Amino acid sequence: MSKFIVEGGHTLSGEIRPQGAKNEALEVLSAVLLTESEVRISNVPEILDVKNLIALLQGMGVKVDRLSSGEYVFCAKDVDASYIQSPEFVKQCAALRGSVMVVGPLLARFGRAYFSKPGGDKIGRRRVDTHLDGFCKLGASLAYEHDKRAFLLEAPQGLKGCYMLLDEASVTGTANIVMASVLAEGVTTIYNAACEPYVQQLCRMLVAMGARIEGIGSNLLTITGVKQLGGAAHRILPDMIEVGSFIGLAAITQSSITIKDVSFQNLGIIPDSFRRLGVKLEQRGDDIFVPRQDTYEIESFVDGSIMTIADAPWPGLTPDLLSVMLVVATQCKGSVLIHQKMFESRLFFVDKLIDMGAQIILCDPHRAVVIGHDHALKLRANRMTSPDIRAGIAMLLAAMSAKGVSQIENIEQIDRGYEDIDGRLNALGAKIIRE
Repeated sequence: MSKFIVEGGHTLSGEIRPQGAKNEALEVLSAVLLTESEVRISNVPEILDVKNLIALLQGMGVKVDRLSSGEYVFCAKDVDASYIQSPEFVKQCAALRGSVMVVGPLLARFGRAYFSKPGGDKIGRRRVDTHLDGFCKLGASLAYEHDKRAFLLEAPQGLKGCYMLLDEASVTGTANIVMASVLAEGVTTIYNAACEPYVQQLCRMLVAMGARIEGIGSNLLTITGVKQLGGAAHRILPDMIEVGSFIGLAAITQSSITIKDVSFQNLGIIPDSFRRLGVKLEQRGDDIFVPRQDTYEIESFVDGSIMTIADAPWPGLTPDLLSVMLVVATQCKGSVLIHQKMFESRLFFVDKLIDMGAQIILCDPHRAVVIGHDHALKLRANRMTSPDIRAGIAMLLAAMSAKGVSQIENIEQIDRGYEDIDGRLNALGAKIIRE
């Protein structure tokens, strides 16, 4: 098990560029299964979760050519139909959270797919009902096979378009159902669809491949099925979670940093959410400049009540940044309530921050009150273990601001979502050693 040794207290400076969006990559890479033609995808993040998905595709018979760092050509002409029904494939899928995204394409193209209980972060219950309900409404049958510990979805006569109202605006659920619908017979209408930039990007790639999708960017998608899809070229957006993490990094280390090529129009409420914590930032073209500040003062609501920062479906704040914002708040001036609505275990890492001297009251699994130190009292170095990707990067930010040398174990969780994070931060002046 690898670990980071982090010497805190260093001021950072310079420029940093976000990687391609992890969540978008898992969707668009899975979509290559919908066609026999070549699909070229660039700005692919070279991170563990993406590499594992690419290995899964290769095991299925997808031809993968790596043209350069972050640029690939995929051809799913010769998918091994017997392998994707095998216990080995189902077991491999169970170990990779992103594998849920291959179910829709496989069901649409081959009329049969296994849906294994996915792995990934240990952040509490993650429902898959939206995926399964959507597939069943499209005409697939569903049965649980105990020997494979997975659901078998079958549509031997093909999927049929229909109207559906999703019980939740699930990003992965919407993406999976969209991929299944593009080859279904007739018209599919999805209401309460997720409209995150990741889903918009997936839809645009599918349209470039020949799909017919209306309502992109809204919560009402209308998909007219086609007989087959062709090839396309697609570029993945910069990762908004990395952009937010770097804004938080600048604030908690009181540093001046420029974040390059952020696709500002796709960041939604993220910049304003950090401004609520007192973080000044400037849009310079498609870059974000975060100046050094002596004090970051948390805003109050107009009536004087304590600021609440909560996650919500797009265009609300992504839950993936709440861990970072919580850590940043420990060194701001004032108090804030962090409300993590989606996952019931994502705030449990705060006990490590409390051990570091942070003033945090964990109200319940979903809410924490943070009383900021205003950088007057530094966090203490500590030994920590990363429970998931987002808590891991939050711990790294805390260690970089702390007095002394911290140790973060299980950094494989961080590597799942952040490419060469130690190398890129060290280039800004951080002191991080990987062991």
